[in-house]
Amino acid sequence: MKKDITSRKDIKHIICKFYEKLLNDEEMLPFFENFVQNKTLEKHIDIITDFWNDILFDTITYSNNVLKKHLDINSFIAFREKHFTIWMSYLFETIDTDFIGLNTSKMKERATSISMVMKLKMNLYKN
Repeated sequence: MKKDITSRKDIKHIICKFYEKLLNDEEMLPFFENFVQNKTLEKHIDIITDFWNDILFDTITYSNNVLKKHLDINSFIAFREKHFTIWMSYLFETIDTDFIGLNTSKMKERATSISMVMKLKMNLYKN
């Protein structure tokens, strides 16, 4: 039976499963190869987990600028509309596999909003 996202542990479960999908996708792998090569993927996953924990549970553990991080990556590996489509598809699929409820909906709504802002900042947004 599915439950709502209620803890950082639930978020980390989602992020780990999500990254498994991203790392097995040839279109998405180039954005993460640096983390894999430098053996910093686990640290990155913890940072992303903190980011989502802050969004869902009003904590203050994430201290980076998520938009700037992605704009920096974009200067080396160009994001395209298809990358955002893949990202959203994998994230929603991963969330929906095990979770349902208010926080689950909130995570998907915020992911959609974040994606839209990033695409706007990268001049990729199409309505």
